[in-house]
Amino acid sequence: MYNNVMSHILVDERKCRRDGICVESCPVSIIELRDEKAVPTPVEGADALCISCGHCVAVCPYGALSLDSMASDDCPTVQTEWKLSPEQTEHFLRCRRSIRVYKEDPVEKETLQRLIEIARYAPSGHNAQPVEWLVVRDAGEVNRMAGMVADWMRSVLEASPEMGRAMLLDRIVAAWDSGKDTICRGAPHLVITHGQEKNPIVPSACTIALAYLELAAPSLGLGACWAGYFHVAALQWPPLKEALALPEGHAMQGGMMVGRPKYRYKRLPLRKEPSVSWR
Repeated sequence: MYNNVMSHILVDERKCRRDGICVESCPVSIIELRDEKAVPTPVEGADALCISCGHCVAVCPYGALSLDSMASDDCPTVQTEWKLSPEQTEHFLRCRRSIRVYKEDPVEKETLQRLIEIARYAPSGHNAQPVEWLVVRDAGEVNRMAGMVADWMRSVLEASPEMGRAMLLDRIVAAWDSGKDTICRGAPHLVITHGQEKNPIVPSACTIALAYLELAAPSLGLGACWAGYFHVAALQWPPLKEALALPEGHAMQGGMMVGRPKYRYKRLPLRKEPSVSWR
């Protein structure tokens, strides 16, 4: 039996314990508990203010609260027994490697889709979820675009030789001309994020989503590496922009090389000590 207040926030009065957890957890403060006997109710104008983040649905211990777009029963239960210890978390994160040597065989479309399905749960400002994805799955097309990046590098070396050499573009172009791809590393696939160019939330949301994708890749037997040179070229080089054919008003926000790693890593490399200021 749901409360009869017209809203997309729905409370099952039989399950609700009137404890106010949802009230405290709502990030935009649009749920209130008017007295100890009443169930939580949305404030005036709540529907327009709600960002559909699902915090209220997720936090209720009793499954009493739903949104009209997100039923409590449709949201999987958190598996507390799967929680990583600090040691396991550190090991998981330190195991991450930027993969630059790939097997030639392609990854199944379903596996790449599954990888993106995981990455889409990355946080975004105001729960805007503005990230859009482009998968360049054809290895020949990845190679063709890498050649466009090499052409962009040549243009930079011609226009600004010192800057080009400082970016090591001369070495990369020389390697490309000799048949060695140090641009996309022979990766069979590229996963690209993009979004509305004028939306200030888009860049950080896309970066976080790609970080999620990179961390999730090993669970599916995949490896990934940030395509930095490709990203910079895609923002500047008209032939590559045309080849990507993103929607009008969209800009590429990052790219990830993806494939099956050719080699397995056996150890956790060391890193310098963190520089931390305390106040």
